Amino acid sequence: GAVETKAKLSAVVTFDVWAADKGIAKSFDLKFLQDRIIGIDAAYYIHGLNKDPLLSALGGSPLAFESTLINAVKHLQNAGLKLHFVFNGLDSGVGSDPVTSSARAAQLDNAAFTLYETEQAKEARDVFKDSGHWYPSALSEILKKALHEQGIPFTVAPYSALAQLVYYEKHPSQFVDAVYGPSELFCFGIDKLITNFEITDHSQDVGEKNNPESSVLELSKFQWIDRRDCLAALGVIPVNVFIDALMLAGSGLLPTFPPLENETVYRKPFTMRNVVDMIISCGGSVARLCAQYSTDPAVKGVYLDQYKRALTRIRHHVIMTDEGEVEILDKDHAPDDAHDCIGLRLPEELYMYLSRGMLRPRILNWLTTGKISITQPLSGGDGRPYQNLVRVQLDPLRRQALSLLTEPIHRYYHSRDITTSLWFDPTYEGKFNMRDLSSPRDLLSKWNVKNNLIAGYSTEDLPAGTLSFAILSLENPEFAAKTVTQKPKAGQEPLKHRDEILANAVWRLLQLRGYLNEQHQLTEWGKVLEAVWSASGTRREEEEAALIAVELMRFELINPDTMFLGYGGAPGKGSDIDKRNAMLVSRVACLGKIRHSAKGYSGPLSRHMLAYHSIVSNVHASLRDLVEMIVAAMFLEGLVDRDRNDWADISLGLPFYQEQSCALGVLTMHYLDDLCSYPDPSSERVRAEVKDKGQEWIMHGDFSGSLKDAFQIWDAVYQGVKVAGNKLKDGDIWDEVDTWLSRRR
Repeated sequence: GAVETKAKLSAVVTFDVWAADKGIAKSFDLKFLQDRIIGIDAAYYIHGLNKDPLLSALGGSPLAFESTLINAVKHLQNAGLKLHFVFNGLDSGVGSDPVTSSARAAQLDNAAFTLYETEQAKEARDVFKDSGHWYPSALSEILKKALHEQGIPFTVAPYSALAQLVYYEKHPSQFVDAVYGPSELFCFGIDKLITNFEITDHSQDVGEKNNPESSVLELSKFQWIDRRDCLAALGVIPVNVFIDALMLAGSGLLPTFPPLENETVYRKPFTMRNVVDMIISCGGSVARLCAQYSTDPAVKGVYLDQYKRALTRIRHHVIMTDEGEVEILDKDHAPDDAHDCIGLRLPEELYMYLSRGMLRPRILNWLTTGKISITQPLSGGDGRPYQNLVRVQLDPLRRQALSLLTEPIHRYYHSRDITTSLWFDPTYEGKFNMRDLSSPRDLLSKWNVKNNLIAGYSTEDLPAGTLSFAILSLENPEFAAKTVTQKPKAGQEPLKHRDEILANAVWRLLQLRGYLNEQHQLTEWGKVLEAVWSASGTRREEEEAALIAVELMRFELINPDTMFLGYGGAPGKGSDIDKRNAMLVSRVACLGKIRHSAKGYSGPLSRHMLAYHSIVSNVHASLRDLVEMIVAAMFLEGLVDRDRNDWADISLGLPFYQEQSCALGVLTMHYLDDLCSYPDPSSERVRAEVKDKGQEWIMHGDFSGSLKDAFQIWDAVYQGVKVAGNKLKDGDIWDEVDTWLSRRR
């Protein structure tokens, strides 16, 4: 299990095992690093910290992750280290393939739920934990948010964070003094690597939190590996043999050399020593080694090419220089096809927005690779409604997002072919050319509303840039008419303030999704949304839940229908009507956020609710994609002043930054289901008893408060259903369920 789990990470597992076995790492006091700048590989850091075993059982983000992160970072700062984090940018063929890793996560998740549903909770927990390491979740966005709020610098690399870190470390000005990250960094030519921080913190007892001489420093250590020690321990080998051995051993850079996995030759798993001997026996030449094993079909005509491409990717990776230029490392010696090994080059401006954390890599990847890969969700992937959603219903949103991005950039991108691959249908060929897409640009061009107008309508309760401000401000016809604005002509001021950018971006999103018309008035669906928001709470996640609910109404996906056959964790008590009603209320609750302290979740789980969460999660991601590309287009078209420093603030201010887990849906379902085991489920005594019992399930959460939130979301969505009227099929079921629920709250 452990080795497989590691493979998700950029690490050469065979090397890690060997180094641990031989005691290669040296341990030093952390105070040696005082006042030094440490470059940190964000993915490696997250992997070391994410200890939440139930991440993949609930979806969303782990409840305790943000506070764990902030504490860990503060410990390093208290020890006097200066930190600079580097995140991975666009896919470059370095690191794990998201299609494979999400399939592995789903496979493990399925196994874990099977254990959970047969009452083997402890075993299930271990498998969930394993699954979580493979789950390509949005933890890096949470880390960016935490770093930004703590004022700690970070960069998103154009492609691989590892290449960017090595560039920083080897630069004559030495932007970082040392690097913390995985063993793959040795392939990029680094000679010393910090692999671990051991923070021993008793400072709370001593009360010397900010004194760098305090006990945090006295007891804390770090481990590091020096390449010279590795070369010596492997028999004084040359550096290039060491790097080749690391590569052939297998990692995110290159698959393992197939003969090493031949069990007839290596009864036990092969070791670092075996790989080195193999290379030396061929005079240090990988080409000769491949020739020697040319009878192996996995080697012949395949492996040498993979190896050469991986080597080009490493030696001539694309990085961002200290001047902010995006260029190839050692470009004077790069082969002509170096770019093919990395991917299509984008305009510099986009790498800048990526590097500052304003844009995420997802849509940019679609453009550079020419491929949209729909990956497997943790649960629910075999459900027809889910498959129809990702194949058919969300396709127009993906095309719009790409169109917004490509329209303002070089003509070259306007004729790019894009294919869509679906993990559940290998024969699907969703191919289109960017030329054939109709651009939404003109439709949105009349939103250039300045702060002087916005400020007159925003209040403390209804701040500009929020979703509800966007709709509720337009209830005023006079204001709506004034928002129809032309884009700035040459010499006129573009949009400057963050509030202006956020408000105009959200209005554009709502018009693009059909809630506003070209006169900036509410459409019929806009009025449904207005009804939901008027009855919703004002917290950000409540506003987002409201918009997702209306999107799901339009997709006909918010109903009690059977969506996932044979899934455990559905309502099971009471009559068929009770089960149907509990199902609908719980699915609506899946849109909300559980009230929970920053500790690990310990309550019940449900495969069924996680499956429904996959649907919610895909809609959430598509809306985020659209709003980000709307902002990107506003910048690329010159509608916004680019001379600014609040890039991360813009990203954090846009809606749908972080998705919720399905925990509120699970908790609501358990409450409603449990009531049905009593003869009178609507009596006040029974409801109080079940709520008390619920509080025992979730030790670190607020059960009654969470239920109250779930029922408020229900009330708000029900208002929208009433306004939608016959636009919604099965509207009458909602009336029945609402009456049923009113006696059980």
